[in-house]
Amino acid sequence: MAMKQITYLVLSALLVFTCISPAYASEKEAGATATLSGTFGDMVVDERVTHLKNYLEAVNSPMANFAIQFVSEADRLNLDWKLVAAIAGVESYFGRHIPQNSYNAWGWAIFTGRSDGRHFDGWNDGITQVSEGLKNNYVNRGRDTVWTMGPVYAVDPTWAWKVNHFMEKIEAYSPRSSDQLQVLL
Repeated sequence: MAMKQITYLVLSALLVFTCISPAYASEKEAGATATLSGTFGDMVVDERVTHLKNYLEAVNSPMANFAIQFVSEADRLNLDWKLVAAIAGVESYFGRHIPQNSYNAWGWAIFTGRSDGRHFDGWNDGITQVSEGLKNNYVNRGRDTVWTMGPVYAVDPTWAWKVNHFMEKIEAYSPRSSDQLQVLL
């Protein structure tokens, strides 16, 4: 084989592994609601993780590498997989504007007139705590849509519209440049 062909094969393999590696989950872990986009050995790739990661990368979110945590927590708690990320979009533009070292992209426990609130141990902790808080304090109490959560979660009367807007943007996201396209074999 020519050196050029070998180089191409090695680079192609690396690109494929880079694109799919963060989205591995066993079929059992993926849950019944998972949307599958492919397999690698006995692992199943959840396309929601890849989709959310690509979207968060496109908006330069520091949470992009935690897309699997968003989806896993949503599945565990029976939440929409886009909800917690969309709230972060409204509250901090996906984690880009947060109180220093707080990992609080959701405005969690930041009450009117205060500039700081709950501090989390990291993005995984924040995603888990906020997901559980939404489930226990909103969904389990009958506030199971952004429209019913909004009046309690935020003073802003347009909060629910904004969260819904980001959920729709995440859902409809499609990479525009070739460097963001997933490689399919």
